[in-house]
Amino acid sequence: MRLLPMDLNADLHAHSTVSDGTLDPAALVERAKAQGVELFALTDHDEVRGLAAARAAADRLGLAFVAGVEVSVTFANHTVHILGLGVDETSAQLRDGLARVRAGRMRRAQEMADGLAKAGIDGALDGALKYAGNLDLVSRTHFARYIVERGFASETREVFGRYLTEGKPGYVPHKWAGLRDAVAWITAAGGVPIIAHPGRYKLTPTELWALFSEFREAGGVALEVATSAHTREQIRRFTEHALEFGFEGSRGSDFHGPKESHAELGQVHAVPDGLTPVWHRFV
Repeated sequence: MRLLPMDLNADLHAHSTVSDGTLDPAALVERAKAQGVELFALTDHDEVRGLAAARAAADRLGLAFVAGVEVSVTFANHTVHILGLGVDETSAQLRDGLARVRAGRMRRAQEMADGLAKAGIDGALDGALKYAGNLDLVSRTHFARYIVERGFASETREVFGRYLTEGKPGYVPHKWAGLRDAVAWITAAGGVPIIAHPGRYKLTPTELWALFSEFREAGGVALEVATSAHTREQIRRFTEHALEFGFEGSRGSDFHGPKESHAELGQVHAVPDGLTPVWHRFV
């Protein structure tokens, strides 16, 4: 008997070495299959170059696959992430937009390394680049891995709090894409725009309402209500927001690697009853 969409073990948010994950696209798909995932999306940050390898691995293993991306956006002076699911990675508008987002990352990385050097952590840029499978996408996560390697922290989550968040020595703000631009790129590529892990953003209630309102007006479709970063209370609260704004619900582990993620692939809470799962569009 075919599973109903709500019953699928869908994991629609994960990262490979093409951005800041630790597994290459094929290995990531293999792990998803081994963990019982039935519908899987690769959503690397601001990059789609891993999708072909992931799709080929999914086809080989018989795992239903959704092509995705996670676009970095600046909203109300905060970084917000917009997932695009079901995108055509050959879309010129999407690829050109992502290239613009990636521009300036290396300059930002050098400024981060300069700040860390002042805090006594030298060689941070070269160290971060060792962990970056894609030099266009060197990120705070790559710096965090190097800092753990050097023994300044025991795990990457500790690094962010001590060195890489606002007010800390390695933090450098960056201007990402506009919200409406990101949604436009995703929809031009035939994709479905989704706000990723809304509970992670330090937005005031007014700013959060503005984010949801502008996202809906721009053509946004869903909220990622069930994710490893959300507590049960946050899942409940963002389900209410989704119903209020007419959004569908999405689910994803935000998996980065076996030793770095809050949850294993496929092992996050279900999307609550009463909320339409966004993956009904892909099954």
